[in-house]
Amino acid sequence: MSSSRNVARLSSGSRSSFMHAQCIRRRSARLVAPWFSTRLECARVAGTEAAIIHIVQQQRYQSSSHEPTEQKPPLPPSKLLLRALKQGLSFRPLLSAFRGQSLRSLFRQSPEELVLAIALLCGIAGISVYVGYAYFNYFQSKQFTRFPPPIAKSLRRALYYSNYTPDPRLALKYYKMALEQCSEAGLDPFSDEVMGIRIQLAAWFEKIGSYKNSIEVLEALLQDCGKWVEKLEKGVQDGLVDNSGRLVGSLETQRAGAEADAESEAHIAPENLWAKRTRILGKSVGISVKLGELYSDEHVLQSDSAGERLVWAVETVLKELQRRQIEGVKAGEGDWMSPGQIGGALEALGNHYESKSQYYLAAPLFLQAISLSPSNSCHTAVLMNNLAISLAQQPIHVSSNSSQSSQVGGPAVGAQPTRAALLASARSWALQAQQAARKVQGEDRTSECDEACAVALCNLGDIATMAGDLEEARRRFEEGLTLSRRISFEEGAMQAQEGLTRLPKTS
Repeated sequence: MSSSRNVARLSSGSRSSFMHAQCIRRRSARLVAPWFSTRLECARVAGTEAAIIHIVQQQRYQSSSHEPTEQKPPLPPSKLLLRALKQGLSFRPLLSAFRGQSLRSLFRQSPEELVLAIALLCGIAGISVYVGYAYFNYFQSKQFTRFPPPIAKSLRRALYYSNYTPDPRLALKYYKMALEQCSEAGLDPFSDEVMGIRIQLAAWFEKIGSYKNSIEVLEALLQDCGKWVEKLEKGVQDGLVDNSGRLVGSLETQRAGAEADAESEAHIAPENLWAKRTRILGKSVGISVKLGELYSDEHVLQSDSAGERLVWAVETVLKELQRRQIEGVKAGEGDWMSPGQIGGALEALGNHYESKSQYYLAAPLFLQAISLSPSNSCHTAVLMNNLAISLAQQPIHVSSNSSQSSQVGGPAVGAQPTRAALLASARSWALQAQQAARKVQGEDRTSECDEACAVALCNLGDIATMAGDLEEARRRFEEGLTLSRRISFEEGAMQAQEGLTRLPKTS
């Protein structure tokens, strides 16, 4: 009995000591170092509580022996930031994830998420490539590289604050800085590059709604161009310019001759004063037409100023054509404005006269613009529609003001046309506009052709209403309304609907 009790006591004591050893082992697993786990395991196997306590005390003694060591000073924030960036920009985890074995395991675990992640990575890579291409294609293009680096830098910033991150104050600052740098660098103020900066500045003012500033910039540029042309013409009259377009008896002539010889060897045609005059005069015409559009804008509404600028542009075009026919083309002068550019100036003045209900002045301008426009163009149909409506709305008796049309190169309409003749001519031009718009096919055909067809149908309806043919008018308006709705042309649909509502009131 006593022996069994002793055994029981021994077993219970060993059991309690074993449990106590388990508790100590679990606590010490969090406190002690990994190298100490072997000693702790040996102590647990021995099963002696004293040995465990001794080992723990030894560990505490050993850990306290390392306390006197010096602590390293903390890293500065800059080094910490660099280390974080290096770790964040490391592609090792990403590359290891896309290894063959890792990729297979990821696909087995979550195939949908893996496909989505790959698609997102491909999309980000594509966007990055496109942004880089767009940046170098735009900001490293010829429009910047032909300038010196400081000027190109200012222009990049000006366009950045104009288009990408709009900031009017900074954009204007860098535009002015670029122009000042051009003057300091000695660039020709009448070169295409420098004048292009001023034109771009005016376009930016118009874009942000500052029409007054846009007009001021263009007016100043037009005035400077006019002064240069007048100075050249005076020099020609005084005999200071020779037939080759160079100044007579000056160092600039010799220098220009040497440059011309060098450029001729490189097969590059130099620009003499005659060629420069042609370029500046053509640029002046375009600026004057643009000023006419700005003065006619609903935010400005200065019709008289618009008329002055448009009349000057058309007169300048026709005078230059007449001078070349009489005097001939001078050496290096080059071609004058293209037929499309001349037609644009005539059309702008015709639209101005039409807006003032001066149809007898607009008709000859539209007629000349049609003669300069190509036959396979949608815009030709638009000009024919404008001519048709100008003829239909002309007064029967034309006063002596018809002589004004001859001043801008347009033949005067008959002095006393009949109403029937005017309506017949208007109907003929409207039908020609419809046929011209239908005839254009392929790449030349745009939405302007469909809109011209719809406008021609509405014009035919108005002309039939004026002539008293109500059945044809109703048919034309219905055709125009159907076509306008099909091509989503709201203005044509409104014009056709208004024509239909007017028919019952017409006697």
